[in-house]
Amino acid sequence: MIIELGHFALMLALPLALIQAAVPLWGAHRRHAGMMALADLTALAQFALIALAFATLMNAYVTSDFSVLNVAENSSSAKPLLYKITGLWGNHEGSMLLWVLILTLFGAAVAWFGDNLPPALKARVLSVQAMIGAGFFLFILFTSDPFQRLANPPLDGNGLNPILQDPGLAFHPPMLYLGYVGFSVAFSFAVAALLEGRVDAAWARWVRPWTLAAWCALTVGIAMGSWWAYYTLGWGGWWFWDPVENASFMPWLVGTALLHSAIVVEKRDALKTWTVLLAILAFSLSLVGTFLVRSGVLTSVHAFALDPRRGVFILVLLAVAIGGSLILYAVRAPALQGGGLFAPVSREGALVLNNLLLATGAATVFLGTLYPLFLDAVGGPKLSVGYPFFDRTFVPLMVPLLLAVSVGPFLAWKRGDLRGALQRLWIAFGLAVLVGAIALYVTQGGPILAVGGLMLAAWVGLGAITEWIERTKLNWRRAIHLPRAAHGMTLAHLGLAVTVTGIAGSAWQTERIVVMKPGDNLSIGGYTLHLDRIGQSDTPSYHAERADISVSADGKAVAAMHPEKRTYPLEQMTRGETAIRTTLLADLYLALGDNDGKGGATIRAYWKPLVPWIWIGAVFMALGGVLSLSDRRFRIGVARRRAPAGAAVEPGE
Repeated sequence: MIIELGHFALMLALPLALIQAAVPLWGAHRRHAGMMALADLTALAQFALIALAFATLMNAYVTSDFSVLNVAENSSSAKPLLYKITGLWGNHEGSMLLWVLILTLFGAAVAWFGDNLPPALKARVLSVQAMIGAGFFLFILFTSDPFQRLANPPLDGNGLNPILQDPGLAFHPPMLYLGYVGFSVAFSFAVAALLEGRVDAAWARWVRPWTLAAWCALTVGIAMGSWWAYYTLGWGGWWFWDPVENASFMPWLVGTALLHSAIVVEKRDALKTWTVLLAILAFSLSLVGTFLVRSGVLTSVHAFALDPRRGVFILVLLAVAIGGSLILYAVRAPALQGGGLFAPVSREGALVLNNLLLATGAATVFLGTLYPLFLDAVGGPKLSVGYPFFDRTFVPLMVPLLLAVSVGPFLAWKRGDLRGALQRLWIAFGLAVLVGAIALYVTQGGPILAVGGLMLAAWVGLGAITEWIERTKLNWRRAIHLPRAAHGMTLAHLGLAVTVTGIAGSAWQTERIVVMKPGDNLSIGGYTLHLDRIGQSDTPSYHAERADISVSADGKAVAAMHPEKRTYPLEQMTRGETAIRTTLLADLYLALGDNDGKGGATIRAYWKPLVPWIWIGAVFMALGGVLSLSDRRFRIGVARRRAPAGAAVEPGE
């Protein structure tokens, strides 16, 4: 009966969401305090119900209740507890339940922590959140029921896709969903502002922490997905411009633009309509990513749904949510009052350039990802858009963005002095040129583009350090009293520089693919690899062929590495388990290939300089966001000025 309790809780959440979507919205229109207050209660109740539903399904996985179809299809009694738990969101139905759990969590957080919000705005925000929730509740109940019972349960389940049997799966999907769904709050604030007819500095202050929280989670989620693919798939790459990767990257780009645009609204009361549009687009692209992964149009380890009904349902949700919000924007946005004027060369101008380049980059990724699918849907030729397209279109857009990142903070608001800003950055420029010269000398001439990438990374990082030094004067008292958001910005920009360094450094990787027998040696990246033996290593879940490899450098043993090739009898699948030795400056990466039938096996060996910096930089960026999020300005109430006479407001206000 426990699983039926969870099913009932999920069903009960739907009418609550419908009530929350309608009554508080009408109450905000009529200025009825009781109706508006209902939003808080229903938001908290929805989260409690979905948490109960999630807990009951989790219990079914932990106890291996194979009378539940979802558990029987995605788990087995032999699986370790960790993979039983993560198996819950390693499938379509369970992952959608995780989606609505996080959605209701954000709604409950707005209800609980939003006491400083005006009651009418808060009611509208929670009503829009409930509309989103109602759509996904309907989707789960009618097309993706995770609580379906089996009349004749099997003795054991089918197991979990071996590629998903990895500790990274315990954190990657939840973090990614925290980012995806977190942008729903910014979306709800944007729609609420359009309904209210008002966007001001206080609105931007309220939107920023929710956007920043979602951005931090999405940054970590994308980085973890990249790292997971790097060490799990055995291909030696960290990014492939795969449509599923792009699905998370697009909202990240627009979310980054939204964060910077909201600063202009808060500081200068400008870019109002543009910021509202970015808030709508950030969550809209999250929904597009959901469609790509859950509709069955993609074939991927992430793409669980193959039922056409699900794709149609999600497409309808997209049309209602995205189309409806954009129509509302087209109708209401022109009535929003414009803000202060500013010169092209100014802090605002730099942030506008930042926004334009990020938005254009997102549009480029969107086009490259969706165009082949659209062409196939209308009966056109099948195309495959891979990394050459993205490298030649997206990367050039990022070069001026990185150049501008260091200059923007040195420009004054309203009207800036470009020459003065560049003069304050002359040391950073000189050191960046020095980094390029050293790289050219060490690498004996390139590749030139990789050297340019290192110079850009040095420019961004040194520019961030220079700006921080000017703010603090290297005085610890000044540093302590500096707003945490300022420290967070510096750390995030340093993280960007570190990631760009790792990306540029990956151009110098070396690769060796050879068939080795016990006793053979292989040299790569200053290491000597000695194959000691090829043996077996079995567990209850899989049988593994394992290579024992001794690694030495300059004649001294430095590591023992054990790449594996695992066969999962229950799932009838095979996957590789790479072995990686990192010095933080470079990775030695080994993957075991097929046995040649003569006592040898194929060994793929890579030496990857600076690649670990890609993920170290992502951690720095996320920590910078968390540090900014802890700024007390985001935790205190914000006074909102009365609307000026003639401002566009909702009738009845």
